[in-house]
Amino acid sequence: MTDRELLDEQIAYYRARTPEYEEWFLRQGRYNRGEAHRKTWFAEVETVEAALRSAEPRGRVLELACGTGLWTQRLVELASEVTAIDAVPEALELNRERVASDRVRYVQADLFRWQPRALYDFVFFGFWLSHVPPDRFTSFWATVRAALAPGGRVFFVDNAHNAAIAARDHTLPEAGYVMDRVLNDGRRFRMVKVFYEPAELQRRLAELGFDGSVLSSGEFFVYGCVAPG
Repeated sequence: MTDRELLDEQIAYYRARTPEYEEWFLRQGRYNRGEAHRKTWFAEVETVEAALRSAEPRGRVLELACGTGLWTQRLVELASEVTAIDAVPEALELNRERVASDRVRYVQADLFRWQPRALYDFVFFGFWLSHVPPDRFTSFWATVRAALAPGGRVFFVDNAHNAAIAARDHTLPEAGYVMDRVLNDGRRFRMVKVFYEPAELQRRLAELGFDGSVLSSGEFFVYGCVAPG
């Protein structure tokens, strides 16, 4: 399987998964691991949300891989305008319904083919960096840099390497970056899943000229706020 074929399958997976996507975030169905787990999960979500508010996503905001709007609804509370991009039309439609704001402009685009045509004060992506193949890491961050206005910043959040983030019938990859995913109806897909340790990711971003901090929320999330140096 070529890199492009894997990315196309990843898009197909998220198109098929859209109706059940939020079960993951809400810890429902196959992601339900009990009340203690849910309590810790949502406490860490609050940690990330507080960090995002502190980063002040104001002015013109760009959200990459916006999905069904779980984070778009937070961004639009502070931003003057949001450009929300995703490759999955079904997710964009749910996002429109949830956010229902004329300050959000939606763009359907494959982020590995998309290039910015404007500059933004703030760039956000949630649970996207882990879906970028390692060979595309540098070029992806070059695209992010190209989208930033002078003084702009980047905030991101993603999964920590913890088996409890996944469905009960999923297994995280121990080597490589290809993960098998199963939908509720049993259909199987392959996708990119790269996990990062905060210190290592911060170091790699510094090598690319991004200053800032990458942190752990505890058990489940890695998040950071960086800017070109």
